[in-house]
Amino acid sequence: MAMTIHVDIVSAETEIFSGPAEMVFAPAVEGEVGIAPRHAPLLTRLKPGEVRIQTPEGEELSFYVSGGMLEVQPHVVTVLSDLAERAEDLDEAAALEAKRRAEEAMKDRSAEMDYAKAQAELAEAAAQLRAIERLRKRSGRSH
Repeated sequence: MAMTIHVDIVSAETEIFSGPAEMVFAPAVEGEVGIAPRHAPLLTRLKPGEVRIQTPEGEELSFYVSGGMLEVQPHVVTVLSDLAERAEDLDEAAALEAKRRAEEAMKDRSAEMDYAKAQAELAEAAAQLRAIERLRKRSGRSH
């Protein structure tokens, strides 16, 4: 039997996932990290993007996180994020609209929304769209 590590993905509203994994990949601020069982303790910030979990059954699960924190202990990985969703639950139309609004706000610097906030919203929408696209490629679906 393969060694596993317990993974908890928690948003501000609810627990999104709790279970065993053979490997976890997460979008740390400094670059993607891969976490295997017995990984050295680690605490790092996450940027918006996709958290992937390889289950003991060989399945790969995808989750979108809006950023947050990743805590690694030898037998437990915890992802804390304001917003976390299963990738298949992401709304592509809403992400595209958010991206469009953020791009417009960045063009019009006199807009009420400040430029840094627009940049952050644009990065989050783009990360959601990348997660949707990756999910499509893995499942063999096209646009």
